Amino acid sequence: MKALCRSNKSYTTYYRCISSISTAQLDPPIQEEDHVWVCTRATFLQIQQTLIQKCARRRAISQGKSCHAQIIHFGLQADTLTSNMLINLYSKCGTLDYSRNVFDEMRLRSVVSWNTMIGAYTQNGDGEGALKLFVRMLGEGSEFSEFALSSVLCACASKILAFESKQLHAFALKASMESNAFVGTALLDVYAKCRFIEDAFRVFELMPEKSDVTWSSMMAGFVQNDLYEEALSLFLKAQRTGVEINMFTISSVLSACAALAALIEGKQVHAIVYKTGFGANEYIASSLVDVYAKCGSIKQSHAVFCDAEEKNVILWNTMISGFARHARPLEAMILFEKMQQMFLCPNEVTYVSLLSACAHMGLAEKGRKYFDMMKKEHNVSPNVFHYSCMVDILGRSGQISEAKDLIDKMPFEATASIWGSLLASCRVYRNVELAEVAARKLFEIEPNNAGNHVLLSNIYAANGRWEDVAAARKLLKISEAKKERGKSWIEIKDRVHSFMVGVGAITHPRIGEIYSRLDNLLEEMEELGFKGHIEHDLHDVEDDYKRELLKHHSEKLAFTFGLMCLPSYAPIRIMKNLRICGDCHEFMKVASTVTGREIIVRDNNRFHHFREGYCSCGEFW
Repeated sequence: MKALCRSNKSYTTYYRCISSISTAQLDPPIQEEDHVWVCTRATFLQIQQTLIQKCARRRAISQGKSCHAQIIHFGLQADTLTSNMLINLYSKCGTLDYSRNVFDEMRLRSVVSWNTMIGAYTQNGDGEGALKLFVRMLGEGSEFSEFALSSVLCACASKILAFESKQLHAFALKASMESNAFVGTALLDVYAKCRFIEDAFRVFELMPEKSDVTWSSMMAGFVQNDLYEEALSLFLKAQRTGVEINMFTISSVLSACAALAALIEGKQVHAIVYKTGFGANEYIASSLVDVYAKCGSIKQSHAVFCDAEEKNVILWNTMISGFARHARPLEAMILFEKMQQMFLCPNEVTYVSLLSACAHMGLAEKGRKYFDMMKKEHNVSPNVFHYSCMVDILGRSGQISEAKDLIDKMPFEATASIWGSLLASCRVYRNVELAEVAARKLFEIEPNNAGNHVLLSNIYAANGRWEDVAAARKLLKISEAKKERGKSWIEIKDRVHSFMVGVGAITHPRIGEIYSRLDNLLEEMEELGFKGHIEHDLHDVEDDYKRELLKHHSEKLAFTFGLMCLPSYAPIRIMKNLRICGDCHEFMKVASTVTGREIIVRDNNRFHHFREGYCSCGEFW
């Protein structure tokens, strides 16, 4: 055995039987004259170090403790290298207290000792512990390296410690370490997570050398700050520069494509994924499924799902969520059953998607069934998102009083999303009393959200209570909450065309043609009996003026432009920042019959697929 050596001289030896706990075993001694098998101190220590490293890789805490006991037993704990390995072992096994005990008992600490302990705090999510140890290291005058600084910056990023991060940046400048790739990447990451995206990009631009991790971190920072177009632009720049593409880069870019509903760019990234071979990764596959689902191409989303060689819970959840978003509850439920047949246990995310599918179609009984099944069959405790879905399910099916009772019985405070679901249901069923209760709660929780004031005003208007409408709008002005302006956009030939009612619309270079084509289309639709649903305009004005106000809503303009530019076989995909109004919903249904086109509208709540006069939502939206 390597741990043994032959000798015919006298040595100070450790010829003892190593405990059966340790994985090292001695071979039977060879019976020879004048020769004995001995294990020296250095060799024994080398054996233990090798075993500690193996235990760290395998996260084998019990065996690691046994090795530690052997080291203490033979009085070898003073060795600095061994102590560093023990700190690393306990850190990877999640036992941070043991790591700190080893560190505190060390007689002599090297730079690696400090780095390893600071890294241990960072890896285990204790940002404050890492920062305190870094300050202590500087106070003791210990030598430090860029690894310690980058580790403590990462710790600050995990805890969003903005002030401390700026201090560390100043320290990096003073120590001339800001140009180091590790330090620079950690700096831009912490600035991005603290929402100082301009500072993050400034650090990125000033870095003399950028690794693929640096590029992917900057893209992820843009995505985290909702700057999706900037993320895509940076990805294009990275490709032109010849930067190596990694899985983190792909993941960030796919997230940007999903958020923008950029189908063309999503397909291009899919081609890169196929070319680089990253498609086998379950997380990349999940991102692709999500992109196609959010871009309105649910068939392609399902095709990617089916092609995935291995499917984890995240991939199944993403596909179920996609079906829910596209008002395909039957497919979502079938997938839920298949998931269990594959011996995968549904988690809380699975049930959120499933309940969401039930909510979009008003399937109250199915929703109750799954809500009860969570705890009974899969031991999943309902959280605030599950309760929010149940309130939505009950409200959409007209059981508003039951939805309010569920809110009162919840084990935690209702969120803005829950009260918003109740308020929206009150609008559909014109329940003014509960609408006022929900609105008051929303005014407290999110005072700057003008949409809640508008929705309450619309409920009053729908019930003909014009004095209350005036009071609600006066309250909106006093609150200084800003109402988000309705906007729709459509992607044609690699360009995104945006439309808004009024001033925003006339900036489009072809707005005259669009108005003319829309007027002609409305005339064709009137021949089929469509005259506009003026009850969806809640202003106290004449009917003719209401029709004029509804006529040029942004989604109608976007649809008309798509009709002018896209080939007859291509579906018209429209994105909208607000909920589609009732009049536009009816318009799209009739327009799909008149034009023979498939129309896909993604509003801020869900997808609507219009085909031959019908919508996939089944009038639940």
